[in-house]
Amino acid sequence: MTKDIAAILASPGFASAADALRGQHDRFVEEIIAITEIPAPPFKENRRAVALERMFREHELEEVRRDEIGNVIGLRRGRANGTTVAVAAHLDTVFPEGTDCTVRREGTKLFAPGVGDDGRGLAALLAYIRALDAGMIETEADLLFVCDVGEEGKGDLRGVRHLLTEGPYRDRIDAFFTIDGLELETITTVAVGSYRYRVTFRGPGGHSFNAFGTVNPAYALGAFLAGMAQVEVKDDPRTTFCASVFGGGSSINAIPEEVWVEIDLRSEDQQALDRLDAEIRRLIDGAVEGENACADRSSGEIAAEIRRIGNRPAGRTDHDLPIVQAAFAALQAFDFAARTGASSTDANIPMSLGIPAIRVGSGGTGGRAHSLEEWIDVEPELSIRGLTAGLATILGTAGMRHD
Repeated sequence: MTKDIAAILASPGFASAADALRGQHDRFVEEIIAITEIPAPPFKENRRAVALERMFREHELEEVRRDEIGNVIGLRRGRANGTTVAVAAHLDTVFPEGTDCTVRREGTKLFAPGVGDDGRGLAALLAYIRALDAGMIETEADLLFVCDVGEEGKGDLRGVRHLLTEGPYRDRIDAFFTIDGLELETITTVAVGSYRYRVTFRGPGGHSFNAFGTVNPAYALGAFLAGMAQVEVKDDPRTTFCASVFGGGSSINAIPEEVWVEIDLRSEDQQALDRLDAEIRRLIDGAVEGENACADRSSGEIAAEIRRIGNRPAGRTDHDLPIVQAAFAALQAFDFAARTGASSTDANIPMSLGIPAIRVGSGGTGGRAHSLEEWIDVEPELSIRGLTAGLATILGTAGMRHD
């Protein structure tokens, strides 16, 4: 694979593509700004999708469309060898509707919610398409460019899940890149899986004084949380849990009829995640049984409902596969100290399906992601070097005609 990357980097076509990335960097920055300033709150990515669909058409991709769930897809044909490599970036941000997404520029720094996650990634797709065209590069595999919905939060990776299990390209994608985040040094090869639940405890309720002693769902919730705090998990594979959001009750002088908590369970290993899931369910059952056993049930009993609100499967891509080897060789060729890591991204879905997949950054630096103070630095030298290394990584997987 190192020899393949060396041949790619030495080719006149790649040199022309790299020149295009450098020569059009100002345009790339303007596209980051334009994309970022189109709001794309969770489950409301349509305005940004419309803009990216138009841009894909302007870049003369084939089969451009928005699929049934809202992903924007476009194809750049290769040599018709029957393989397809997907290159994706996500449309959505974590920020609610009404958030001011105006980009503020200070020197080479851009400040705005979502500017790096994943405004820069979306703009990188367009830059890659132009660079490939400028170099008149013909890839062995078809390249499917994807702007997907539902990567963040409760979106639950619905865009890529649809792409790979229900969309028109299901069973046709042989390798998958998600361009997400900035720094290139860490290549995500391990998908952190997660189960997310809303756990609701219900009871008969009643007056806090007159019905004192009646079973109380808040006490069942408290017992569950106390038990959850004592659960032991392993560092390898890393496994975590968190009780995150709470609600319920109606009045300070009323025993609540309903209380709830949202919880997040995570692991780098699917079996470890399932074991944690089973333990959490046992604790919920125990909390219900405990409250029903020690308090008055004459008006009704405590019951619990467990509703899954998120399911990101765990997975991994073996390091000896071409997609990982290409990434290492390309990044090292551009003086990036490549290493592998674990995270939860769109790559979770293809990894769980056995499709070779990695997450790579789009280059540059930044900080404060998922906050209103998010920023990136588009200083040209590092920015362009990152983009060029990313393009080489894609070509190292998709293949490139040299004759």
